[in-house]
Amino acid sequence: MATVSDPPPTTTGAARTDPASHRLRGTLGPASIVLMVVAAAAPLTVVAGSFPIGIAAGNGPGYPAMYVVAGVVLAFFAVGFTAMTRHVPNAGAFYSYIGTGLGRGAGLGSALVALISYLTVQGAVYGYVGFLLDDLVTGYGGPDLPWWLWTAAVLAVTGLLGYRHIELSSKVLGVLLVAEVGIVLVLDVAVIGRGGGDEGLSSALVTPADVLSGAPGIGLMFAIAGFIGFEATAIFRDEARDPERTIPIATYAALAIITVFYTVSAWAIVSAWGDSRIVEESAADPGGIVVATAQEYVGPIAADIMQVLFVTSLFAAILAFHNVTSRYFFSLGNTGVLPAICGRSHTRHASPHVASLVTSGVGALLMAVCVIAGLDPVLEIFTWLAGIASVGIVVLMLMACLAVLVFFRRTGVDRRPWQTLVAPSLGLLGLAAILVLLVKNLPLLMGGSTVLGVGAGVLLAVALAAGWALAKARPQAARALTTASPADDAPLI
Repeated sequence: MATVSDPPPTTTGAARTDPASHRLRGTLGPASIVLMVVAAAAPLTVVAGSFPIGIAAGNGPGYPAMYVVAGVVLAFFAVGFTAMTRHVPNAGAFYSYIGTGLGRGAGLGSALVALISYLTVQGAVYGYVGFLLDDLVTGYGGPDLPWWLWTAAVLAVTGLLGYRHIELSSKVLGVLLVAEVGIVLVLDVAVIGRGGGDEGLSSALVTPADVLSGAPGIGLMFAIAGFIGFEATAIFRDEARDPERTIPIATYAALAIITVFYTVSAWAIVSAWGDSRIVEESAADPGGIVVATAQEYVGPIAADIMQVLFVTSLFAAILAFHNVTSRYFFSLGNTGVLPAICGRSHTRHASPHVASLVTSGVGALLMAVCVIAGLDPVLEIFTWLAGIASVGIVVLMLMACLAVLVFFRRTGVDRRPWQTLVAPSLGLLGLAAILVLLVKNLPLLMGGSTVLGVGAGVLLAVALAAGWALAKARPQAARALTTASPADDAPLI
């Protein structure tokens, strides 16, 4: 075990001679980080896209309760995650936590899984946003262009913003997030203010028989997918104003906001149509029921605005995931896993500009492959890639919970039972149950294809296992994962 007298870990090459060029700088507070991680969750996309499917294929009017269940499980995860934050000085998020707790092999494997997960979820949204932009433009009389041209334009704008200082992205995301959340809240208030539809406000979310009806496992599966991105708070550690306080506050705030927002909004949608009709209506028009609800309760202008904000919601998610992914590349470049140039920061923007360009390049390559293969942007690109990402992120959170338990048992630097044993154990059990549901229903997430479902599982398993092989092949890579020292003098959060 390392002690506080151990020398700080170093990296190779230019990192030693020019440390400033390998550091990110910023003064992000909790609010700015919350904006970025909530934007990654794409609230309006979840409301308009996941709600109808979760209701129709899951547990019907009891579906809103699944967001409460998911929020509670992730809160257990967050307790251990934030307790360990002060002992993990590297801004590598999952792979730094897992590597510190479980060793370099597990850390490097989780880094590969994280890269695959964030790149695939970003690719999924790239496909969806191209389709929606084309649909929106043609709907207003514009030219009918191939969806991938719109995707290319979004990719270029995202790359430009990702190249510059993180605070520019934060401001853009703030504006877009306020707009998309605002229109949904207007809808929620309108439905609740009118007392719901003909059947009144739904009580299904607090009725055990309704919550457990239908297929609650599938409902929980779609609910947990709506939280992807909230866990990325730690990746902005180097750009936070006060990491030991900012990261925990941002993590809890993001989780609470997402949980309450999704639960109330799903309940409002169910209430608007009634418990007896919501499943039928959702199944009949999953892509348009939320917009139809806005038109009925708020008016046609609100419905038009929601369609536009649906597109901006996807763009906000892409930008947020781009920022997270580029910081993974940056961290891996700084620790010798990837070429050192990936770990260079821009002298003026203090941004991971090389890593951002790599992220854009990989995204462009992924979309090019999809276009050449002739894949449908929604039915194939979005569903397949989102399925891979959902499983990958849950695997990473489960491993992070295990890493927390092992780290605190091994080091003894924090002996608070709730933060270091009870909550992480409950999170581990909850995430394990969710992972079983995801794996069992992976073919459903992959468009109904068993072959693709198995292939996605094998891809993630191979990436994770490759971490141990990489650790042996590159003995100096990510050496900091085994030499990071606990910050015993930092205040407990």
